[in-house]
Amino acid sequence: MNLLFSPPSLDDLIRLFKAWRYWSLGALIGASLGAAVYYIAPPPYRAHAVVLVDFNLEQAWPQETDRQQFYYLERESRKLEEIAFSDSVMEAIAEMNRNVTTTELRNGMLSLGQPAEGGWDFYVDDDDPQLAVTIAGLWVQNFTGQVRAAAATTEGPNAFIQANVTQAPQIPRDRSVLLSTYLFAGAVAFLALGSIFVLFVTKPR
Repeated sequence: MNLLFSPPSLDDLIRLFKAWRYWSLGALIGASLGAAVYYIAPPPYRAHAVVLVDFNLEQAWPQETDRQQFYYLERESRKLEEIAFSDSVMEAIAEMNRNVTTTELRNGMLSLGQPAEGGWDFYVDDDDPQLAVTIAGLWVQNFTGQVRAAAATTEGPNAFIQANVTQAPQIPRDRSVLLSTYLFAGAVAFLALGSIFVLFVTKPR
């Protein structure tokens, strides 16, 4: 137990750094394990669509300060994000495509990446690439429609905000996580665990 928790000495570190065969073989083994995981349990495909969101600041806040505009963008962005994952949008997608449920949509199938203003990225992950494309198209279609409808209400986003689909979803060519990521993660994890074992468990007496 004392050996396990005792800090490595300078000699231990030198011994580890000199073990170039260990580093090379460890990286190869770790990358191989990462590749095995990738092919045995591959990540889902990812469809990607883009919606251009224009806040029209010149019209919405023609004489306001930059600070006020910043809070305006933050507030309206949150409203748009709430619309993207709202019950009405999720239920409309599930109604238009019976292959998914609202529970599946909310449990990691959909993800959103967006700046304060500009292109909002809508991602759909699924093992079936064609289904991912279909759901991505329905998502952006219902999102833009809900934004236009909500802009006419007092609790919705500002009426000057416009949302338009600029990039329709494309057939996924890649998985949501690349093979190179698995290779790198496997190599790093194996080397890290191996280093801990060498430094803290197998210290020479």
